[in-house]
Amino acid sequence: MTVTPAFDPVIHAPLRLQICALLAPVTSMEFATLRGHLDVSESVLSKHLKTLEDAGHIRIRKATSNSRVRTSAAMTPEGRAAYDAHVAELRRIVGAGPDRGPNG
Repeated sequence: MTVTPAFDPVIHAPLRLQICALLAPVTSMEFATLRGHLDVSESVLSKHLKTLEDAGHIRIRKATSNSRVRTSAAMTPEGRAAYDAHVAELRRIVGAGPDRGPNG
């Protein structure tokens, strides 16, 4: 699959870029797991997830398990495409093409 590089200002914010990087290789991830990886407060994570959700990049799912509400996040197909394009654009900007490593 060929990805056309495209900068996405919604994804580019450092925490949102990290969220996308964590979600990209998985089907979904629980809120608590995301929070643990990112070492941020619930309110900060919620705000960034909402921004990504509003842009259509992720979907938030709430499910009840053992009488507890579990919140998880997953990338949408559009979000995955936007993330891939954003990463490709960052590589283009810094001069590291898809077949070159970070050290050239």
